[in-house]
Amino acid sequence: MRETTATSAPGALALSLGLLGVLLGAGVTVFGAVLASESALGIVLIIVGAVTLLGSVFAMCGLNMVAPGEARVVQLFGRYTGTLRVDGLRWVNPLTTRTRISTRVRNHETAVLKVNDAYGNPIELAAVVVWQVTDTAQATFEVDDYVEFVSTQTEAAVRHIAIEYPYDAHDDDQLSLRGNAEEITEKLAVELTARVRSAGVTIVESRFTHLAYAPEIASAMLQRQQAGAVVAARQTIVDGAVGMVEDAMRRLETEDFVELDDERRASMVSNLLVVLCGDRSPQPVMNTGTLYQ
Repeated sequence: MRETTATSAPGALALSLGLLGVLLGAGVTVFGAVLASESALGIVLIIVGAVTLLGSVFAMCGLNMVAPGEARVVQLFGRYTGTLRVDGLRWVNPLTTRTRISTRVRNHETAVLKVNDAYGNPIELAAVVVWQVTDTAQATFEVDDYVEFVSTQTEAAVRHIAIEYPYDAHDDDQLSLRGNAEEITEKLAVELTARVRSAGVTIVESRFTHLAYAPEIASAMLQRQQAGAVVAARQTIVDGAVGMVEDAMRRLETEDFVELDDERRASMVSNLLVVLCGDRSPQPVMNTGTLYQ
């Protein structure tokens, strides 16, 4: 089922004609009551006036006020006849039923979900989804409650995304929930769009609002992250120290500042690396002899 435009008329015109009919019917009824005691024409006027009055009131029951960001799903004896989206006062068949439905942009934030990632580690995550009803017919007739439907499908999509990717990737070319949040949320939006399309809902945006390891493994994973950071820092320090030692030895040899044999060169390299790579202040030792004594 797809949304169609309901047949309607300007509400101001319908309201004016309805009020005119009420006044005319009331006037004819009163005039007929005055003539009823003198001739049979009065009774006829009373009947005509009453029918006109009741018909006008009944016709005005078809008036609908449609606010911005809302729509009215129109049904005639259970059959869908269209949707009113034009703002303002509109008139439709008074025999129809009109169901109000919001077309505004909405937010849905999931609760904090506890799931296992691709590596089997328990994690906690939550997401917020921005969505909007774009097809009122599908939202009304294809599902029982489109708001509850979006809520359930959002939770299912978040759980499915969580088990597809790890919290932290061991390989650089692998996507992870923490390191590739933008790419993962785009995939979440695509999956959500496919899940809620049948309800006439469009996903505007999706974002993770909470992402963390579960409390039972948070401390262990923190130690692992700290160890990785220390290793990376040490690697950077060693790379820099090796470059500095290489430059120092090259300058000493180029400027002919001092002549070093292989053993003295190795000793100097060792001392420089200890000074540059050590995490404590060096303690100098004065050698009053020679390197060999």
